[in-house]
Amino acid sequence: MIIFQRSDYSNPDFKKFCEELDKEFWVRYPDSQHNFERHNMVDESARIIVAYDDKAAIGCGCYRQAKEMNAIEIKRMYVRPERRGAGIARMILSELETWAGEEGYMQSILETGIKQPEAIALYSRSGYRLIPNYPPYVDVAESICMKKELSNLINRPLA
Repeated sequence: MIIFQRSDYSNPDFKKFCEELDKEFWVRYPDSQHNFERHNMVDESARIIVAYDDKAAIGCGCYRQAKEMNAIEIKRMYVRPERRGAGIARMILSELETWAGEEGYMQSILETGIKQPEAIALYSRSGYRLIPNYPPYVDVAESICMKKELSNLINRPLA
């Protein structure tokens, strides 16, 4: 049974997955990944979800507050390669959106890359729509930005 643990950026499984994700990005974007590393950083304010199956960590994702007060930005979505295709990323994303809704956020934005068709498909199936690239991705040809309204998930206002 898959369980989802809410955590913070000090979670060792999350840190390990971030390292694995960065390695994957270097393979997909060898000429430009160095430009993105600083934008992928998360700090103690990030909300982290780690997925476990029988106590083994299998994936993660997080969000941080976006520049817009009532919006989050999805970051660091990752599922171990051998577990992909089973809907785990969709479940992690749903858990993140639910958590954001509980905190009163109204929108979710994200950036993904043109060489990640599986991520683009996941976000599209999950209700995200293309938007103009937001800073710092404006004029970055490899970036795709997306947005989803979370108003149906609102349970309480931001503190």
